Amino acid sequence: MRVDRKTRTVLLAVLGICFMSGLGWASVPLYRLFCEATGLNGTTNRGDRAPGDTGRKIQIDFDTNVSPKLSWKFRPENRSETIDIGARDMAFFLATNTADKPVTGTATFNVQPASAGKYFTKIQCFCFTQQTLKPGETARMPVIFYVDPKILTDEDSRDTKVITLSYTFYPVDSDKAAS
Repeated sequence: MRVDRKTRTVLLAVLGICFMSGLGWASVPLYRLFCEATGLNGTTNRGDRAPGDTGRKIQIDFDTNVSPKLSWKFRPENRSETIDIGARDMAFFLATNTADKPVTGTATFNVQPASAGKYFTKIQCFCFTQQTLKPGETARMPVIFYVDPKILTDEDSRDTKVITLSYTFYPVDSDKAAS
């Protein structure tokens, strides 16, 4: 069976469109996996239990921000903590809705220096789900985490003395959240 030039061109164009559409659809989850594996841009890992205390310590600083479009106050209970590398730790953040109606927010996060991101592992975090606060309500939100002892053997990260965990809260579009 012989295919003429027009048909072959159309088939190649359709295959190209399907390939590019598939690549576009898969790019976000693939990028997320890549960032989690490499710690790119301060992306942290998710874990279920800490490996255990190494006897070495590291300082964790906490930074908080709120989008101007979100009428919340948001801050860490403690601006800084010194923790044991490899041991499970917990920090608390306070968020207050200053609006006169319920507001839902979602937090994004990163870790600096970026090379330490792959060693910062969250077990539980308020940033994994959307948070809704009633008017005037204040919520105490925990993050449970550890710093993987592998940071001590990584040439790029072993001299890290301070890790900054930064959160930014953004409003959730109620139309998109309902769908």
